[in-house]
Amino acid sequence: MMITGIIIGFLTGTVLTFIIIKLKFDKNKKDWVSENEILKSQLNQLSNEKIINEQRSSDLQNEFNSAKEELEVARLNIIELNSKLAAKEADYKNINLKLNEQKLELEQLYKKFNTEFENLANKIFEEKSQKFTQQNKTNIDEILHPLNEKIKDFEKKIDETYEKGLKDQTALQAELLKLHDLNNKISLEASNLTKALKGDVKKQGNWGEMILERILENSGLIKDEEYKTQVSIKDDKGSRYQPDVVIYLPDKKNIIIDAKVSLVAYEHWVNAETEQEKNKYIKQHLVSIKSHIKELSDKKYQLLEGLNTPEYVLLFVPIEASFSIAIQEDKDIFNYAWNNKIVIVSPSTLIATLMTVASIWKQENQTKNAIEIARQSGALYDKFVGLMNDLIDVGKKLDSTKNSYEASMKKLSAGSGNLIRKIEAIKKLGAKASKEMPQKIIERATE
Repeated sequence: MMITGIIIGFLTGTVLTFIIIKLKFDKNKKDWVSENEILKSQLNQLSNEKIINEQRSSDLQNEFNSAKEELEVARLNIIELNSKLAAKEADYKNINLKLNEQKLELEQLYKKFNTEFENLANKIFEEKSQKFTQQNKTNIDEILHPLNEKIKDFEKKIDETYEKGLKDQTALQAELLKLHDLNNKISLEASNLTKALKGDVKKQGNWGEMILERILENSGLIKDEEYKTQVSIKDDKGSRYQPDVVIYLPDKKNIIIDAKVSLVAYEHWVNAETEQEKNKYIKQHLVSIKSHIKELSDKKYQLLEGLNTPEYVLLFVPIEASFSIAIQEDKDIFNYAWNNKIVIVSPSTLIATLMTVASIWKQENQTKNAIEIARQSGALYDKFVGLMNDLIDVGKKLDSTKNSYEASMKKLSAGSGNLIRKIEAIKKLGAKASKEMPQKIIERATE
């Protein structure tokens, strides 16, 4: 019985223990299920947030790409407007200057020709007026008329050029206001462009060359005549050099331009948050620019055979802000470049330089036209003088012929026993003749 009781007690305890354990297990299982549901809910929420963030990231990337494209378009527009503005200003100044010079020259030339022609014509016509025929007068008019027409055409062209210059001046004021607004926009968005180009040296170089060529295209210079790009030149050792641009001047001289882009350190400086970081990156930016100066100086383009260049080469920095901050931080950088036979130019200063070159070409062409007009005018004047000399000779010969005529007529009709009287007397005696002596001749012989 005792053993039976022990066994029953053991079984009872075992059953109770099992029940207690099962109750705890069921409770824990419910807790686990509940926690699992919570975790699943959180996981779903995180997945949804991930999808939203990915979509937002894609939208931001699209916005960035769109802003980058708009910035590039705006930058190209401002460069084009800068070029047009500089061209208009240069053209207007040159036209005014040339107009005043040409008007003065034309007035002097016109006065000189008029005075000389009038004096010469008056002298000749006063001395020989009764001897010149209407045909002679017509010949003189034919000589003078083309010259007068050319002078009038020249005056008309000058007046048209002057009127065009006044209209361009009015248009320039509107362009200046537009240019000011676009400059402000470009300044605000320049940092985005540097971010888009950073890290890719080849892309930076290509972009710098593209900006340089766009400025050249809008400068008024003619490609392959007044400038060339990527000209390949060999030195006396056979090494090949390829400057970005060679500008040709009217006096057969050249200007060399090479584009250099310094972006990495500049971009870090723009995004730096502390003064210490800014100082660090601006120093790196200056080192980068100076290295470009030294690299370009070592090429010694001005010594290459076939190029007639001054001692200095132009280094083009396409980002105006990058160039400005370098000048602000190191005012001696110009002297450093100058000592290395380099002149640093930005888009604004390069545009002004190229406009000056284009203006020089225009002045050269205008000068050639003025010289040609003066040459043709001189040739006409020489022809006129030659004609006058010929007419004077004709007058002298006419005088001589008239004198001979008068002498012969005197021999025929002068005196009481002149030849005409004798011939008429023979006729009266019965000589047969089929013709009659002119009555005026007979009257003259019998006077």
